[in-house]
Amino acid sequence: MTTTSIPFTKQLQKFQSLIALALLCIVLSLLTDKFFTTANGINVLRQVAVNVCIATGMTLIVLTGGIDLSVGSVLALCGAITAGLFKNGIAVPAADLWIGFTILGAILAALIAGAILGWINGFVITKFKVPPFVATLAMLTIARGFTMLYTGGHPVSNLGENFAVIGAGSFIGIPIPVWIAAMVVLLAAFICSKTRLGRYIYAIGGNETAAKLSGIRINRVKMTVYTIGAALAAVGGVIVTSRLDSAQPNAGTSYELDAIAAVVIGGTSLNGGRGSVWGTVIGAVIIGILNNGLVLLNVSPFWQQVVKGAVILLAVVIDKIGDKKD
Repeated sequence: MTTTSIPFTKQLQKFQSLIALALLCIVLSLLTDKFFTTANGINVLRQVAVNVCIATGMTLIVLTGGIDLSVGSVLALCGAITAGLFKNGIAVPAADLWIGFTILGAILAALIAGAILGWINGFVITKFKVPPFVATLAMLTIARGFTMLYTGGHPVSNLGENFAVIGAGSFIGIPIPVWIAAMVVLLAAFICSKTRLGRYIYAIGGNETAAKLSGIRINRVKMTVYTIGAALAAVGGVIVTSRLDSAQPNAGTSYELDAIAAVVIGGTSLNGGRGSVWGTVIGAVIIGILNNGLVLLNVSPFWQQVVKGAVILLAVVIDKIGDKKD
């Protein structure tokens, strides 16, 4: 009878994100007494929730071997659509018609708009074989341009207390954005582990040629994950707009970097086929705590960018080293 033991380094690799999170918390608690407070904890959770929503969708995309650089711009556009429709509605002067929107109606319109943008990304990538990096980089510019056109380059503000509840409210002491992010994560985790779509996502990322030969409709799956990813970016846009009580035309700048960082730090391979939504949640918390800690320590915003960039680079290097060992 022979037993196979898993090498210690392999076991350690599974928990490297949790170890990094614990070490980060210990270091920050030693450097500032403001870190381990209830108010700061709630603030971190509220900020992390947006990135969790975006990064969850990014995880599904990366698992197929893709990438989406447009999520920050999609977030801004969908946030502007939500605010614009709720506050101003749609006026049709030629027909002497004005269409008003409830909060739910404006949110649904934004989610649909986000899903359409994601579907376009997936369509361009699969139909015309455009690399995901190029296609989504183009959408980044297009969506940002539409945001500026829709808002005229000015914020859409004063949306009212009822709308502010979504981003600034709480339920049993837990911020509502955290509840929204939790539902998003649970749904994505269910898709990945319990559905045919989830199995197809991992199969495509693991070996696209083998997946195609086994009868999996590659294009349909890719279009689906890009649609989901952009729709979740729209969810983030609604939360950010509600929290700020304003739709800012430049909202979401560099959010795609935080999302990708959360995915990679959480253990999802950029080559696809390996990773989990739960790992991404840990990665998003690490990014959120890092941002929060740098602010508490009064680190210059310019140095904050340097540190975040270094962390992203380190995570990618570790990911590549892990791939070589496999």
